[in-house]
Amino acid sequence: MTALSWAGALAYPVLLYFAVRNEPELTGTRLLPSLLLAVLPFPLLRRRPLPALALMLTGSFTALLAADRQPLPWPAPGSPQTAQFGYLQALLTDIAVACIAAGRPRRTAAAAAVMTFAVQVAAVFHQRAGSELLVSHLLLLTLVLALAWMTGSMVRERRDHAETVRTQTAAQAVMAERLRIARELHDMVAHSIGIIAIQAGTGRRVIDTQPDEARKALAVIETTSRDTLAGLRRMLGALRRADPEGVPLTTAPGLGDLERLAEITGDGGVRVDLDRRGEHRELPAEVELSAFRIVQEAVTNVVRHAGADRCRVVVDYREDELLVEITDDGRGAAAATAGSGYGLTGMRERAVLLHGRFTAGPRPDGGFRVTAALPVPAARS
Repeated sequence: MTALSWAGALAYPVLLYFAVRNEPELTGTRLLPSLLLAVLPFPLLRRRPLPALALMLTGSFTALLAADRQPLPWPAPGSPQTAQFGYLQALLTDIAVACIAAGRPRRTAAAAAVMTFAVQVAAVFHQRAGSELLVSHLLLLTLVLALAWMTGSMVRERRDHAETVRTQTAAQAVMAERLRIARELHDMVAHSIGIIAIQAGTGRRVIDTQPDEARKALAVIETTSRDTLAGLRRMLGALRRADPEGVPLTTAPGLGDLERLAEITGDGGVRVDLDRRGEHRELPAEVELSAFRIVQEAVTNVVRHAGADRCRVVVDYREDELLVEITDDGRGAAAATAGSGYGLTGMRERAVLLHGRFTAGPRPDGGFRVTAALPVPAARS
């Protein structure tokens, strides 16, 4: 293909020269053969722009000289017939400059424009030497060439800008995915470690006096750690299989796993009273996941900071939103201060990302309340 491109470009000046030599009049449709021959150097223009443009300029200028040197009845230099051919060749080379400016670096485009301008000026002085219209012809050719170069440069800049935007969008998607994975890991590990720490402390205190209770605590530690390890393995497997657009959420927990969460938390010494309200219906995966993680993190804070032996979880399926509320009768303000790190921040971020509402704070009558309202599609009747 490269050899054919070079062959076409090298043949262009020769064929154009003979096309002009054998044409008695270069006006109207008689310009068509020279116009069609311009397709020969354009394939090379994509690979080797400056050599291809040099061959085009050589062919154009040589053919113009040949046209002006024809004997009568050939038009005299600078006549309207010869001028039409000259302007056609100038337009073709300007198009070539626009193509180079659109696809090549600015330095290459500038070199192409300077080279074209020099040949066009030489052609104008050859045809219009001593004419009163010399300056106007020079100005016209300069403006058209400048317009072609700027048009190509604008196309290149728009393409570069679009590529930059795509790169930035991809980088933002990667960052968002990393933050999502970090939240998942925090929610999963923090809850499990909290349960394990409590059970380990319980087992250590009663191992000599109540061996059965110690064995029960060790069993809870074993079950919790195995579940956490299995979850981490699922997440890592999803990461290995994931496409660039994100990790699939097919194995992510949802509201159906709240009973299991309540059971594990109960083994950790905090009873969870689960209250489901409204008409249960299938919700989007991201809503299910966020609601579960908010409940999990809030219950973890109760276990670690509230000093309460029970908490209440309300899941209310409303017409246009899902409301989850976690309350306890623990230390309230002290628990809020102790749990004001990544836990509350992560819960708030999950709600905000879904355009929901989130509140957390001490209750007037003691204890602590976490409330999240996540918008969902209305149930179909």
